[in-house]
Amino acid sequence: MSKRNKVMLGAGGAVLLVVLVVVSASAKREKGVDVRFENVGRRDLVAAVTASGKIQPKKKVDVSADITGRVTRIAVREGDYVQKGQFLLQIDPTIYEANLQRAQAAMSSAEAGLVQARANRDQSQRLLARTKDLREQNPNLISPEQLEQAQTAFEIADANSTAAQHFIEQSRAALQEARDQLAKTHLVAPMAGRVTRLAVEEGEVAVPGTFSRETGLLLTISDLSVIQVKVQVDETDVVRLHLADSVEITIDAFPDTTFVGRVTKISDSAILTAASSIAGQNDRAVDYEVEITLANPPSDVRPDLSATSRIVTDTRKQALAIPIIALTVRENTPVPNEQGARAPAPAPKPATAASDTKKKEAEGVFVVSNGVATFRPVKVGIAGEEYFEVIEGVKEGDTIVAGPYQAIRDLKEGAHVQSSRQASDSAARRAS
Repeated sequence: MSKRNKVMLGAGGAVLLVVLVVVSASAKREKGVDVRFENVGRRDLVAAVTASGKIQPKKKVDVSADITGRVTRIAVREGDYVQKGQFLLQIDPTIYEANLQRAQAAMSSAEAGLVQARANRDQSQRLLARTKDLREQNPNLISPEQLEQAQTAFEIADANSTAAQHFIEQSRAALQEARDQLAKTHLVAPMAGRVTRLAVEEGEVAVPGTFSRETGLLLTISDLSVIQVKVQVDETDVVRLHLADSVEITIDAFPDTTFVGRVTKISDSAILTAASSIAGQNDRAVDYEVEITLANPPSDVRPDLSATSRIVTDTRKQALAIPIIALTVRENTPVPNEQGARAPAPAPKPATAASDTKKKEAEGVFVVSNGVATFRPVKVGIAGEEYFEVIEGVKEGDTIVAGPYQAIRDLKEGAHVQSSRQASDSAARRAS
């Protein structure tokens, strides 16, 4: 082969390679990114906050021990209904009966001492009066020292009488305290309700809960006529709640039933935990307690059952909506006007600091026109379970990229896209 033929053959190969590269790139551009399309439409949206918590009666009373003693009798069982004033349990009264007898004896002794002190005061008063009369009749019969002694004796007797009177009051208070202590050995129900917890057995020693509420707890009585769910709501969601918001409640113990209720209380302060009180943990997320009252609770409901509440915070009828997965974030770009032309960008401001030069980002969706995806900022409203309410940025009937998530995340402005269904059809045609 001549040198000329070799050169022409090499040039032809190079041209063929270039043509193949161009055709491959063109085919790749025409193929585009496989995505899922969806038209912007109208839907009924419900915004809700989901939180978990426990079933609790609106009113319950913990009956605790105020004195120390052995439990000698328990008249109720867990689950029993009791009436207000009904006898519950007995603490051994032996020590407190003895204390009462001692206080009664001290009271009697104090009363006797008061009678004696008053008698001495009256006698000293009469003696002082006679001394003064004799002194007035004949100063030579009563010396000044005798008159002074009579006056001092009366003042001492009067002070002793006053002290005896105070001792009577002290003894009366001690007697009342002994009676109260004895009365605390006989416990009765403070209200009507069900015994939902019995924490002691006969023979155990009841002690006051000085440092721990659980230490002195004997039993709990709950009024189950009004049932509530106490849930913990995150600080980012609690601001969306309002009193009387409608709630759907599911109780784990009743899996096939959904109950309804209303928000009746929203706490103004966060729930304090051991972790949040540790120094340096102030940046942790906090929760707020929300009380929900059930409209028709089940008859066999029990305190502390686990429940999940779905609190409806807002609703929209036939609102313009976009899929939640379609919303993404990109650098802020001008929004196209109605004719499709982009509005002119505002004049750049001189950068005075690093924060001024930081590029701002905007939420938006990729609108598809003629197979090309264009990012368009949108303003959204409430969030339903799968869709956002869109207030501005797109109109009904616009075709947007609605998935998959990774494709939307990696999608570039002006990229060619095609429906994943179209891509499947093309592959089937090529295979045939």
